Amino acid sequence: MDLEKFFDRVNHDVLMSRIARRIEDKRVLRLIRRYLQAGMMAEGIETARTQGTPQGGPLSPLLSNILLTDLDRELEKRGLAFCRYADDCNIYVGSARAGRRIMAQMREFLANRLKLTVNEAKSAVARPWARKFLGYSVTVHKQTRIRIAAESLARLRERVKDLCRKGRGRSLAQIISTLNPVLRGWMNYFQYSQGRRPIEELDVWVRRWLRDIIWRQWKRPWTRESRLRALGLDARRAWKSSVNGRGPWWNAGASHMTHALPPKYFARMGLVSLVDTHQRLQCSA
Repeated sequence: MDLEKFFDRVNHDVLMSRIARRIEDKRVLRLIRRYLQAGMMAEGIETARTQGTPQGGPLSPLLSNILLTDLDRELEKRGLAFCRYADDCNIYVGSARAGRRIMAQMREFLANRLKLTVNEAKSAVARPWARKFLGYSVTVHKQTRIRIAAESLARLRERVKDLCRKGRGRSLAQIISTLNPVLRGWMNYFQYSQGRRPIEELDVWVRRWLRDIIWRQWKRPWTRESRLRALGLDARRAWKSSVNGRGPWWNAGASHMTHALPPKYFARMGLVSLVDTHQRLQCSA
């Protein structure tokens, strides 16, 4: 369950009433109210804020949790298992019928009690493995395991493709130095994943993109032949590979390029291995 434009639609009066339950100092309450009502700049024009919290503000996440504590207490009162982070919440029930009933009840509770709207496009009643939470999902097996959601894998692929396309005119070392922070940060976030195969496939796919760039940079058949020979291929195979007429992506995954540029070649260049990073983080956890 996801809340529609949550940080833009927080009702100030409802939020302040929740804060006032714990804070009696009216000076602090006035300061928070002024923070909520701080004007917004749009195209050089300041407009008054009548609802919502300033996005990116250090206080906004805390205020959102204060407001949604009512939702937590309601779910606890009903004895429901759930996970919530900010405005993203997964509620676990025993059947689709129960799920539809709880969804309807929570939609009404949020509208009446907190003046918030459920995002129908991002909310659904479905099996746990068909949904994602904070980029993670779970497996369909009897022994449930945490895995990286398909959408998260797709987003990383798009990010890597974008960086690689921009880097075709740069050296391999420069491209790798651009990719490494992205790969390292992504794997640090998804270190709790218990599935190894998608991470291995991503490692293979990233190296294939780098081979694609190298093949493009070699440009001419005689350049490709000489480089392949320098990287250990025999003369006949190097020549046949250099004039095969196939495109860069096909060659990047072909045996002559994987033989000439194996994983250890990129490791020596300093490329971050997602598999190795994941294994190291798992061992240190």
